[in-house]
Amino acid sequence: MSHKVLLLSANRCTAPDPVFPLGLTCLSAALREAGHETCWLDVQVDKDALEHTIAEFCPDVVGISLRNVDDVLIRKQETYFGDLAALVRRVRAARPCPVIVGGSGFSVFPQRLLELSGADFGIQGEGEAGLLALLKALEDAGDFANVPGLVHRSAAKIVVNPQNPGPLSSPIRTADRPTRIVSHYLRTSGMLNVQTQRGCEHTCCYCTYPLIEGRAHRRRPPEEIAEDFAQIEAQGARYAFIVDSIFNSSPRHVVETCEAILRRGLAIKWGCFLRPQGVTPELMVLMQRAGLAHAEFGADSFCDAVLAEYGKRFTFEDVLAASEAAHSAGVDYCHFLICGGPGETPATLEEGYRNSLRLPGAVLLAVVGMRIYPGTPLHRRALREGSITRDTDLLPPAYYLAPGLTMDAVFAQLHSFAQRSPNWIVGDPVPEYTRLVERLRSRGVAGPLWSYFALLQRFAPAPAASLNQA
Repeated sequence: MSHKVLLLSANRCTAPDPVFPLGLTCLSAALREAGHETCWLDVQVDKDALEHTIAEFCPDVVGISLRNVDDVLIRKQETYFGDLAALVRRVRAARPCPVIVGGSGFSVFPQRLLELSGADFGIQGEGEAGLLALLKALEDAGDFANVPGLVHRSAAKIVVNPQNPGPLSSPIRTADRPTRIVSHYLRTSGMLNVQTQRGCEHTCCYCTYPLIEGRAHRRRPPEEIAEDFAQIEAQGARYAFIVDSIFNSSPRHVVETCEAILRRGLAIKWGCFLRPQGVTPELMVLMQRAGLAHAEFGADSFCDAVLAEYGKRFTFEDVLAASEAAHSAGVDYCHFLICGGPGETPATLEEGYRNSLRLPGAVLLAVVGMRIYPGTPLHRRALREGSITRDTDLLPPAYYLAPGLTMDAVFAQLHSFAQRSPNWIVGDPVPEYTRLVERLRSRGVAGPLWSYFALLQRFAPAPAASLNQA
């Protein structure tokens, strides 16, 4: 039986850029392939269209995607789940149909957010198989026990079914990216996005990717990935971002994907997250030939002792080799740093700063404190050390700082680095950055804008340094 499914992106996070709701594209593709009809809404695009759209479309089911729980910035601590319950109530007032909540943010706190939202069901992890199975169960008035990842009420408690990650087998079509939604994100962020795989086998102590996607890498066929690039280029995108936890999960995956893109002769530029390990000069050159313009490395620290405590399983020499490969290939690159986590001291921060001076052309984006998420190794460590208890509600942001450190002291040390080296960008975005983003986007600049600071730090260090005075 065919169902009409309204897909609603509830993501309000716009920093550093608004992000096209790729998860809804994947759901739309799976639903379409199974014979269902979909309609999209996005709170960033369709602010006042909910009731009108529901009245016109008459959905059988409404699915709401919550991408972000909070901004992971220790000073600002902006959250994005507070209006979820009101959104569910608006849907129910307009149409008495099942409401299902999912998305990566929801998946980290499935029981708490189902309770808070008042929705009928939730789906933890990837939603394609779970949503299709749930539609079938609703149609048959059947048992929900076998719906993968389903979050539901049973015997006065909220139950989370086991996930069952499967192959990524629903090819995306242009129709799965509605034109008006695409136009908004091209105008406001200058880019669209592509996913080449799911899953992460690595052991970073704070990371939720293994909880959301599983640990096994499940890769899409290279030609299918290249087709995604071709589709979004045809829709007007001049830049794409690969949203995988890390693109270089294996050299073979990188090579086959890049060769498929090259065979299509595409002009679109792209960026990705890379693990700074095993990035050879040859691999970086191939990525650059295929369109790589920006590489974002999750180094987290430049001190080997801290890297070990963070569970990174690479060293600063790996970071240096990857940085040199990017620089030599003419690829702008940055490193994200999480300062103050397990094992951090003023001395390790200073060692990291000294090592940063060896990185050619790097932009360094440093935040303070490590967000604690349930089910992670960091969560278990914080419990052991007594910085939280089992009763601590982690939905409002909670942060880990190594014993002996304070937020203000770490910020002060980082700002001293920024005064000495203008390629260090520390903490929350400042008003000057926000105004610059607006000007560059209005002029059609595409891609991550930290690359603009890469240019500034090479030719005009003083303006970039001024960003670090907040």
